[in-house]
Formats: sequence, C-alpha cells, structure tokens
Amino acid sequence: MLDALLSGLVTGYAIAVPVGAVAALIIALSARTSWTVGAAAGLAVATVDGAYAAVAVVAGSAVAATLEPIADVLQAVSVAALLAIAALTLHSALRPAAADQDAAARRWTPLRAWLTFAGITAVNPATVVYFAAVVIGGSVDLDGATEGTVFVVAAFLASASWQLFVVSLGTGLRRTVSGPRGRRTTGIVAAVVIAALALKPLF
Repeated sequence: MLDALLSGLVTGYAIAVPVGAVAALIIALSARTSWTVGAAAGLAVATVDGAYAAVAVVAGSAVAATLEPIADVLQAVSVAALLAIAALTLHSALRPAAADQDAAARRWTPLRAWLTFAGITAVNPATVVYFAAVVIGGSVDLDGATEGTVFVVAAFLASASWQLFVVSLGTGLRRTVSGPRGRRTTGIVAAVVIAALALKPLF
C-alpha cells in the first residue's frame, strides 16, 4: 500500500512539475484574475491527471494502442488551443484601456477556468501515454483495486498540490501587474512564453 502511495506521488509530481505552456498560462491567469479562478484552473489540470492515471491503471495498454494512431492529431489540437489562448492574451494585453483589461479578467469565472483548462489538458496525449507507460512498463507494481485506487488518488493529490503552488506564484505577482504598464508587460510576456512552450513539442 505504501509503495502504491509513494509511486502515485512520484508519478504525479513527475508529470506536473515540468513547466510547460499550461503552467505559464495558470500563472498569468492567476496574476490577472484571482486565486479562486487560478485554483479552479489548476484543479482542472489535476483532475484530468487523476482521470488519466485511473485510465492507465484500468486499461493502460488498450488506451496507449488506441491513442497511438491519433497522437499527432491530438497534439495539433492542443498546440492550436494554446496558441489561440496566447493570441487572446496578447490581444488583451495590448488594449490601451485598463478598463478593458479589467473587464476581460472579470469574464474568467472559476467554472470557465475549470472547463477551459480541463479541455486543454484532456487533449494532450502525452499525459495519458505517460501514465500508461509507467503502469505497463512495470515501474509501478499495483496489486488489486485498492492499490490502484491509492495510486490514482496519490497522483491526483501530487498534481493538485503542485498546481496550487503555481497558482500561488501567480497571485503573488498581482501587485506587480496592478498598474496598466504591469498588466501590459506581463500579458505580452505571458503570451510569448505560452506560444513558445506550446510550439516546443513540434521541434
């Protein structure tokens, strides 16, 4: 049982900690909106991570085989979605009126953030393939449904704790972006970083 717990935590952190486009987007969103909205986005990512861990435990080999032929399509969808968000972030940052930026920030609700980030994470084939590879490859020795459940819950908690840490980093920047110049600068930087990280898998 302890092995399943530790394996789930290690596996969850391993998929969550590497900084990618989604993490950069969560930081930017948290800095421009609120901790609540950012937390909803982060927990959406963790929810999908936990769901994919469960899928890998139940039917890892079958899922990996099913996704292999369409992995490129899913990656393209993921890249396109992130580039669209980067473009919207840049557009919002370049608006001259601070009121417009404030209105754009207010349009983000916790529910909208959760749905958006769950969708972005769900179309990333690397997440489920990673969990499937860990389970199928024998890196994790799970004996029965109980240990499988412990592994999945631990993976979710690891991802959730990291995502909330990332959200806290973002909200910590709010003082920096409180003025129009700060909002514009961080918006432009966030858009460029998100776009660059989104395109990284293609190279």
